[in-house]
Amino acid sequence: MDNLLPQPVSVQPAEGVCTLDEHTTIGHDATTAPVVTRFATELRAATGLALSIADNATIRFHTGEVPAAEGYRISITPTGIDVTAADLAGAEYATQTLRQLLGPDAYRRSNIHNGPWTIPCGTIVDHPRLSWRGCLLDVARHFRPKADVLRFVDLLAAHKLNVLHLHLTDDQGWRLEVPKYPKLTEISSWRHESTIGHPSGGRRGWAPGRGSATAQHDHRPHGGYYTTADLREIVAYAADRGITVVPEVDVPGHAQAVLAAYPELGNTGDHLDVWTSWGINENVLNADDATVAFFRDVFDHVLDIFPSPIIGVGGDEVPIVQWEKSAAARARAEELGFGDDVHALHGWFIREIAKHLSSRGRRALGWDEIAEAGPLPDGCIIASWRGEQAGIDAAKAGFDVVMCPETQIYLDHRASDHPDEPIPVGYSRTVADVYAYQPVPADLDEAQATHILGAQAQVWTEHLDSVRRVDYATFPRLCAFAEVVWSPDAVRDPVDFDRRLTEGHLPRLDALGVEYRPMAGPHPWQQRPDAPGRPRDITH
Repeated sequence: MDNLLPQPVSVQPAEGVCTLDEHTTIGHDATTAPVVTRFATELRAATGLALSIADNATIRFHTGEVPAAEGYRISITPTGIDVTAADLAGAEYATQTLRQLLGPDAYRRSNIHNGPWTIPCGTIVDHPRLSWRGCLLDVARHFRPKADVLRFVDLLAAHKLNVLHLHLTDDQGWRLEVPKYPKLTEISSWRHESTIGHPSGGRRGWAPGRGSATAQHDHRPHGGYYTTADLREIVAYAADRGITVVPEVDVPGHAQAVLAAYPELGNTGDHLDVWTSWGINENVLNADDATVAFFRDVFDHVLDIFPSPIIGVGGDEVPIVQWEKSAAARARAEELGFGDDVHALHGWFIREIAKHLSSRGRRALGWDEIAEAGPLPDGCIIASWRGEQAGIDAAKAGFDVVMCPETQIYLDHRASDHPDEPIPVGYSRTVADVYAYQPVPADLDEAQATHILGAQAQVWTEHLDSVRRVDYATFPRLCAFAEVVWSPDAVRDPVDFDRRLTEGHLPRLDALGVEYRPMAGPHPWQQRPDAPGRPRDITH
């Protein structure tokens, strides 16, 4: 029981083991049935055991009183295993703990195990520290086929994370089928080529004026999108594993892909291609009523697919250059009562979408720039990414917050200062750095701290063009993050975490086929000497 990850609230080992064999059965009550049935199916493949469902079973799941929601208690004796779960989510997390106790081979898709299957005796009591334990996967910059997304869901579930924030639209691609607007998939879902690495910096020691100013391109079309059926499948698959999929359609910035298909939504009328570079783009949506109506239609389709009570609306990185130059935008600002302040169009657009979502019983989640763009919509949730101050201010003002600061938990940023780190962009954030993160700021009082729903790691994919690159950037740092958001400080210890990760958890990732970054540095085939990076110093 000493290699569990994330570390449970309480672990009390006992003498002996419970052996699973051809006579082992599994039972459940009405609440836990969906989780237990799937768990039995997956274990049959991994163990080769029958593990039939029975009323008077060896492994018994049922709901009952445990210390907190999403929690569970596992009591293991030589004669059987009793699992008490607070709810369906608690039952799911209990199955993940039992799988860890069975050893790495329990994560394989077919039985290769030698010897008996045993689980050590003892009692585990566990529940999560935070209610929002999320990870963003950017499928807009580099599309990930449905099978990759389902695999990513499995990996989140294995770490007891419960939110997949799916970033579906950006300048470089639109990944969401909207039947009313077919050009979104005919035109906006693919680009002619992609930039290799970071175009504005050298590979090491970047500073303004150093490195190549000319972007390299791969001259290879890139694209893809999810049908409505695909997205419904992803949502259902995730829900079966206790994960809510929070979709994001980014407005009014990061909009060049949609403008390539529908230029009338923009400010210039220019013909645009789907963007082939990275960074902040001046092509933003206009503030016409027709444009807002277009996106109400888009969000209505999103709401039909995603049952999540929270819907991402973006709102980040919205340059006002085009609005300042546009007579129509200036007139619109005047018409809406903003005088000559075209910047106010940013907040107005977000509020219009947020009000529409609220009318449909949902809440808007926006990046922290929306807090600077006028009054926040009622019920809006702030994703604090440019540091923590915006989240602190929002929590003090009574708004709910998800902490996701770029300097701490952006997993696309370089994993170390290692000289062979592939496409070394952003800040150096090691496993230890991620593990040290505290998602609830110390300067919030007890009431204010209740507005911190949790935290979210980010996997942006400008420089992650394959599932292997996603694996490398995400793991094992996501393992550290999982413990940050699940385990109470009282049971967390960085030295013990390193031991549990190395001795117990990396072999599980090996069994799952995850091509994670080795602790000592990248394998030769994980390096990218062909692609320029842009390291940043966290002190500047």
